[in-house]
Amino acid sequence: MKSLFKQMNAMFLMAALIAASACGDDNEEPKVEAGSMIKLYNDATLGDVLTDANGMILYVFAKDVAGSSSCLEGCLDSWPIFYTEEAEIGSGLESADFGVITHTNGSMQTTYKGWPLYYYAPAGDGEVEAANSTSGEAVGGVWFVAKPNYTIMYANAQLVGNDGNNYTSDYEEGDGATAYFVNSQGRTIYTFVNDSKDTNNYTASDFSNDAVWPVYTKELDGIVSTLDASDFGTIDVFGESQMTYKGWPLYYFGQDTERGDTKGVSVPSPGVWPVVNKNIAAAE
Repeated sequence: MKSLFKQMNAMFLMAALIAASACGDDNEEPKVEAGSMIKLYNDATLGDVLTDANGMILYVFAKDVAGSSSCLEGCLDSWPIFYTEEAEIGSGLESADFGVITHTNGSMQTTYKGWPLYYYAPAGDGEVEAANSTSGEAVGGVWFVAKPNYTIMYANAQLVGNDGNNYTSDYEEGDGATAYFVNSQGRTIYTFVNDSKDTNNYTASDFSNDAVWPVYTKELDGIVSTLDASDFGTIDVFGESQMTYKGWPLYYFGQDTERGDTKGVSVPSPGVWPVVNKNIAAAE
């Protein structure tokens, strides 16, 4: 009889444990999966900007112009990597503009038009800013919201000439990052020292030399918030519209084949074709 009672008690105990376990599962909060959508949010000041599925703003870093992440170690505490696998692309965006790279720390990172994407954590503790907040815009003059319509973006990197030498912002041989304009795909934009205000003195009437220094013909749309749209204009060059900045006609260099290339800074000698940044003096 005692043996039977022991068996019954064991059965009741087992049933109680199973019931308790089941109740625990029912009361447990479900895990929240990160959304896979990338979409647009219309900010009253900045216009359309990229966000994740939860409305967290996505940013790009001027130092990443070459397409790899330059935000390392402690930097990532303030600028956490954004990555989503097989992202659903929202209206107004093109899936072909997105890609994935491997960060140097081994993490996967989503890119947009070749720019690695990040969140912003203002306190530097990895805690991302509130949804639809753009407090990371222009931080340090090198962090900017990701936008679909940039005509002019900012890069901040070492100038390397076609001769393989490093150059400073004064076009002397040496090391040090320089800020300069690029297009949305990271292609460097230049001016020509022999031009004058709103006058292109380089391009031939038949455009026979345009492959060497192509005129920048884009119409101005989005620019980073540290720039003033009134500094930009256009001129007519033998029937083509060329963008200007502070009166300087703008060009590409034909031998810049990779993102962030600045080969033109040494052609035909350093400083003849300078890169462009907001500190450039107005053309006379």
